Amino acid sequence: MQKKLETLLPGIKKNILLAPYTTFQIGGRARYFFTARTSDFIVRALIAAKNARIPFFILGGGSNLLVSDKGFRGLVVQIKNLKFKIKNSFVYTEAGVSMSVLVKETGKRGLSGFEWAGGLPGSVGGAIRGNAGAFKGEIKDNVLWVEALDAKGNVKKLSSLQCHFSYRSSIFKEKNWVVLSAAFKLKKGNTRAIQAIAKDHIRYRKEKHPLEYPNAGSIFKNCDLRKFSLGLQKKLQPAVKLDPFPVVPTAYLNDQAGLKGMRQNNIQISRKHPNYMVNLGGGTAKDVILLVQKVKKIIKKKFSIDLEQEVEYVE
Repeated sequence: MQKKLETLLPGIKKNILLAPYTTFQIGGRARYFFTARTSDFIVRALIAAKNARIPFFILGGGSNLLVSDKGFRGLVVQIKNLKFKIKNSFVYTEAGVSMSVLVKETGKRGLSGFEWAGGLPGSVGGAIRGNAGAFKGEIKDNVLWVEALDAKGNVKKLSSLQCHFSYRSSIFKEKNWVVLSAAFKLKKGNTRAIQAIAKDHIRYRKEKHPLEYPNAGSIFKNCDLRKFSLGLQKKLQPAVKLDPFPVVPTAYLNDQAGLKGMRQNNIQISRKHPNYMVNLGGGTAKDVILLVQKVKKIIKKKFSIDLEQEVEYVE
């Protein structure tokens, strides 16, 4: 199997520590690690993994991710296809392009549609997979089509409707399909105004989010207001925001439950933003999992609500 993978994937590596490739700085070693710099190599890597009968995992920007302390026993494919093109109001981009690059490049051309993503970490592929959103916007809002690799190794081109976008999810996440590229339709606007909005969101994230520590972003999804009892809906109304439907921020619930600063060894619930857990140094996936379980139990008891994790666990 080793010889076959090395023949099919020039430059494949073995026994690579994954922690440095994640924003949480947590994770054991990958049995195999391959950097795919073109869509063709992504396809080749996944077909090779399938033929070798080993599991694979797609690694983008490494945000919104918790890797097991034991690592990953299969092939990790790092997505590094970085080509993009902007013409008139249309954007074509490969999956490995970072969201920060798209925000910057479309903004300076006076194209509106990605301002909400100012300061958002991660890659385009990851954002599409999880239908990333913030500040009342979501990646799905401007998608024309997405090209992806299905479970059988076939390349498919899906319209926005066919992507089955939902709150922090999509067909790609549901079926474990791999995003290769995408096209977006933006709107012409005022360059200065667009850039100002994006910069304001970047500033907000720096002020309100604990970016000074390694973290994986929001640990839990925000909570659909409709899932609370009518009595609690009324009490929680001042905290409700659109995301893009009415939700109660999990950060607010954690704050009300007095969870700021709670620790499990070197993993701590952020005092700045209590839906973030931060790695104070040497934190482990086990610590995160234990702390997640504690938070779920406390919130269930206090608000009768089951928190859903937003961070993906890889083992």
